[in-house]
Amino acid sequence: MSKKNEISPPGAGLTVNDVEIVATEAAYQGFFQLSKYQLRHRLFAGGWTPVIEREMLERGHAAVLLPYDPVLDQVVMVEQFRLGAVETSEYPWLLELVAGIIEEGESAEDVARREAVEEAGLDVQQVELICSYLPSPGGCSERISLFIGQVDSSNAGGLHGLATEHEDIRVHVYRTEDALKLLETGKIDNAASIIGLQWLAMNHQRIRQQWLQTKLSDN
Repeated sequence: MSKKNEISPPGAGLTVNDVEIVATEAAYQGFFQLSKYQLRHRLFAGGWTPVIEREMLERGHAAVLLPYDPVLDQVVMVEQFRLGAVETSEYPWLLELVAGIIEEGESAEDVARREAVEEAGLDVQQVELICSYLPSPGGCSERISLFIGQVDSSNAGGLHGLATEHEDIRVHVYRTEDALKLLETGKIDNAASIIGLQWLAMNHQRIRQQWLQTKLSDN
């Protein structure tokens, strides 16, 4: 038994090698793939589970970028329709960060920079990784790499997106304090945007001063 205040590491020594994939089949293949797994894994108390079945949405991995302008102290966000919000939201056009799926041969940072151009017309200068996380590991294999990127927001705005992908994206520019107010009042309710803006709230002064100093030294 662990001591009351002792912090035990997650996993208790278990690794991916303590999972046995018995069988996998594609249950559905469309824009995304739904896979059916038969598997078993070790138990914390020892031994193994019986073979269990799980479905997993295989949508690839994604890169997300919070575009931040340290000179004007502004963030750029994009607004677009999301089917997943229809059931629970009166307005299923969500305020989000720039994002895209990572294709084979691309790095997460490459995707973040490319999507900034496609979705918001922004060229990204410096970037910093905020975190890498699993948005819904109980039913989806996706991992998200979330960055903050230095941009010039002075001319940001308008409508963007690739017609070939049926994208209809409206760009918004907010003062940092106003974006954080939207977060506080629940107007921003998707995970990547919440995480990115909360990180900016905690690191605002540090990242702004760092990037402003870099900009001065480059000039």
